[in-house]
Amino acid sequence: MLSAPEDVIGEVDAVTLAHTDEAVVADPSFVEAIRRANRANLLHWAESNVRDPGAPVAPNLGPEVVNIARDLVRRGLDANTIDAYRTGQNAAWRLWMTLAFTLTSDPAELSELLDVTARSIFAFVDETIAAITGQMRQERERLTRGTHAERLEVVTLLLDGAPIGQDRASARLQYALDRPHTAAVVFSDSADPDQGVLGRAAELLARAGGARAPFTVNASVSSLWVWIPGADGPDVAVVRAALDGLADTRIAIGTTARGVAGFRRSHLDALATQRLMHRTADDVRLATYDEVQVVALATQDEERAREFAERTLGDLADAPHDLHETVRTYVREGFSASRTAELLFTHRNTILNRLGRAEDLMPAPLTGRTTQVAVALEVVRWLGPR
Repeated sequence: MLSAPEDVIGEVDAVTLAHTDEAVVADPSFVEAIRRANRANLLHWAESNVRDPGAPVAPNLGPEVVNIARDLVRRGLDANTIDAYRTGQNAAWRLWMTLAFTLTSDPAELSELLDVTARSIFAFVDETIAAITGQMRQERERLTRGTHAERLEVVTLLLDGAPIGQDRASARLQYALDRPHTAAVVFSDSADPDQGVLGRAAELLARAGGARAPFTVNASVSSLWVWIPGADGPDVAVVRAALDGLADTRIAIGTTARGVAGFRRSHLDALATQRLMHRTADDVRLATYDEVQVVALATQDEERAREFAERTLGDLADAPHDLHETVRTYVREGFSASRTAELLFTHRNTILNRLGRAEDLMPAPLTGRTTQVAVALEVVRWLGPR
């Protein structure tokens, strides 16, 4: 199993997420945290049995698992949410049994293997869940002594569209809602990121938008929800340039909109942007909803979006990145090979050669299909390989 853990982890992720609270699954940072925790649990159990076969496995209290407990409490969720671990356990056990039957034809040996590992897996999950529940209790006690719980409660009501008055919500949050805002999600792919770095990224957004300070909510251990007041939003070029000094930090920026409705709409746009960023390589450090809006709409049915891209691009869908980027830039720059060459720091003849190769790979010429091809390339860029 350790030689190919993804075969097991992928199935466990799918089952766990299917039985997880919708409020959790809607947040890309939470989804990634659950995947990290599943991977950490599986590897912890497997590696423990390699070291000492059949011995009791200590509960996993690594950062991936402990941070899940903190995040659940911060969202106001209770311990029932971690029952999804049971469904993940069941999926892992079914896959483990399938593997066990390939290892021996001796019924006695198979019986012993399944008996020992069943007791080991079930005891491990029980003790890990008990430990997570304890961590949640401690986190809940800590939060009740601060203001975070109230801030998160009010923000959650606003995002859910609850009938809370704008003036009352502004007073409780100490943040004026009757103005334009730009929402963002500052996050890290690390299981245990530096909270100070996330905070500095939020402050960077505020300065780039001409605001004195950001309004933030600790959405999870690895993400901050941020709102910046102002009609123009942060200067994306300034933020992008400064990100080099903030290790392991990524930013998804929503639209700029006014009032309570804008507070909510911009946040949902930032979450949609973050979901797509999780699908791309981690070198995409910053993205705005304006950049991904077409893809966000086109990929609401992901399977059909992929079919559209493959049908539109043909063999170009699996071509090297430089061909994709050349066609994308060429279309965006109004079919100017010279301008495309300038932007990609490449000789014009090289650009023309790439365009010719791209045309050969597509099932039909680019002419007359530029919109479809442009959208298809964006889908491939943000969804990644199948």
